[in-house]
Amino acid sequence: MKILCDKTLLSAAIDGVSKAVTPRSATPVLEGILLKAEGFQLTLTGYDMEMSIVTTIEANVTEPGELVLNAKLLSDMVRRMPSGQVEISAGETGKTSIRSGVAQFEIQSMPASDFPELPNAGAEQTLTIKTGVLREMIDRTLYAVSQDEKKPAHTGELFEITPDKLTVVALDGYRLAVVERPVQAAKEIRIIVPSKTMTEVSHLLPNDEEEDVHICANRRYVVFITAGYTIMSRLIEGEFLNYRNVIPDGSRTQVVIDTKDFISTIERASLIITERLKNPLRIAFTGEKVVVRCQTSLGRVVDEFAAQCQGEEVEVGFNNRYLLDALRNARTEQVKIEMSGPLSPVKVLPVEGNDFLYLVLPVRFKND
Repeated sequence: MKILCDKTLLSAAIDGVSKAVTPRSATPVLEGILLKAEGFQLTLTGYDMEMSIVTTIEANVTEPGELVLNAKLLSDMVRRMPSGQVEISAGETGKTSIRSGVAQFEIQSMPASDFPELPNAGAEQTLTIKTGVLREMIDRTLYAVSQDEKKPAHTGELFEITPDKLTVVALDGYRLAVVERPVQAAKEIRIIVPSKTMTEVSHLLPNDEEEDVHICANRRYVVFITAGYTIMSRLIEGEFLNYRNVIPDGSRTQVVIDTKDFISTIERASLIITERLKNPLRIAFTGEKVVVRCQTSLGRVVDEFAAQCQGEEVEVGFNNRYLLDALRNARTEQVKIEMSGPLSPVKVLPVEGNDFLYLVLPVRFKND
């Protein structure tokens, strides 16, 4: 194999597919990137047996061929090359030369035949969505994905696809994030996509918010195709919680709050909360103000700000981080908080419309 290609294009492609490479493996070939040169292009593939990322860039191919190079080594070498053209050439012995200008490296390649074959996903075109919409849906829900491997279904995001709507859901037992957007889908399906896949899809989406992302899915695999990248992932098997059953109907207290005011107040109160001292925030919704209190062995905080409260007055205990995550991901100037008592799940909603629904479970006070 012998090729010549642009250093910037090559470096970006290596970094992109490296997200699907196993950093440490008992099988060295899984730490590598498969490079395949033919025609006027170079195809790069990373695959960790769960997710694959494939991209193709333009290249001047003198001798077609394919080989596997260690991903980290290749990335570091190309990144440090001078700008311009990079030449990659490999002989029959497996010694591979990487050259740019006067800089030259020589490393050992691995046979392409050792690289695991990508499964035939057989996934049918399911829906097409704009980059900006998909990125927003992922970024506004990922924070609520569970880290508990004992419930594998909740370590991913639920994609609930109907002919006219896409709903993305994440939950971890303490909070719930639901974002819905209108789409036109070719079929109806519910799939659970690993959070790692969703993170990498979000990173690889192009900056052009209006570019299309094609999503193909079946019961075993999902494929995202966008901006020259094809990301295929095995789905998580198992039963995702029926999240609609945990969303309370109605409320006895409704509060419209300035999001920045609420975030700033919680951040100040959180100064006396540490990993060792995790006392909850006591937040009282009363009259025309919200009062935030917290006490740990480091000290005591009392703070308040104006708000529009309707219905019953109530004091609720909150995990400061869980509440902050919901408020920060709301991304609106104001939010509506709905409650039905001190121990009922708390809804965080937009003041108008249904852009998102976040649920935060309250914390029971020790002296209650």
